[in-house]
Amino acid sequence: MDFKLPILAPSLLASDYTKLGEEIEKCNQADTKWLHCDIMDGHFVPNISFGPKFVEAAGSCTEAFLDVHLMIEKPDQYIEAFADVGANQITVHQETCPHLHRTIQNIHQQGITAGVALNPATSLQAIEPVLDIVDLVLVMSVNPGFGGQSFIEHTYGRLQKLRKMRDELGAGFLIEVDGGVNLDNISKVVSSGADVLVAGSAVFNAKNIPKRIENLREKAQAGKGTMV
Repeated sequence: MDFKLPILAPSLLASDYTKLGEEIEKCNQADTKWLHCDIMDGHFVPNISFGPKFVEAAGSCTEAFLDVHLMIEKPDQYIEAFADVGANQITVHQETCPHLHRTIQNIHQQGITAGVALNPATSLQAIEPVLDIVDLVLVMSVNPGFGGQSFIEHTYGRLQKLRKMRDELGAGFLIEVDGGVNLDNISKVVSSGADVLVAGSAVFNAKNIPKRIENLREKAQAGKGTMV
């Protein structure tokens, strides 16, 4: 993946679904490189969002990289379906994958990049065995299931630890954060080690979405200059 870091990835979970094309076009106007799609099944998380058809519809409106986050049980059953409709990357939760190596290999076999996500209470050591084969690690900064939640403060320390693990391994995975990212904390999130920032409400609740994306990017870039 060759993108200028840090990357802002607006989460379509927070968009107005009745105006999906218009919402995505506002992201396009801001030269958005990634769009984040949160897939929820009502089992692993207490909410249901959308499926492959939604991802396909989103992809028809943009050239952006489609970052698909499967917050679902038995994700292997759906990897091919999401790859077929245009997912550029699929991220699965460590907590739902008893055979995580196999699941990551399955994603790579679709010709796309693979990510692994961790809930806030899951130890970073749980994914250490796959850090040499994943393209991205997603650190959840809220408990997954709903948009609009507040950022969990201990995430900063987790980001710093994960960045150190990456450096020690000489690995190349990106570090992504999802949950509660906004104008007030995005600089600190980046300075703590994040490469990719998922932002839902902070983007789509704004009156001027392109301007908000620009402002978030500026704050994120400022954080890159103050790495801790």
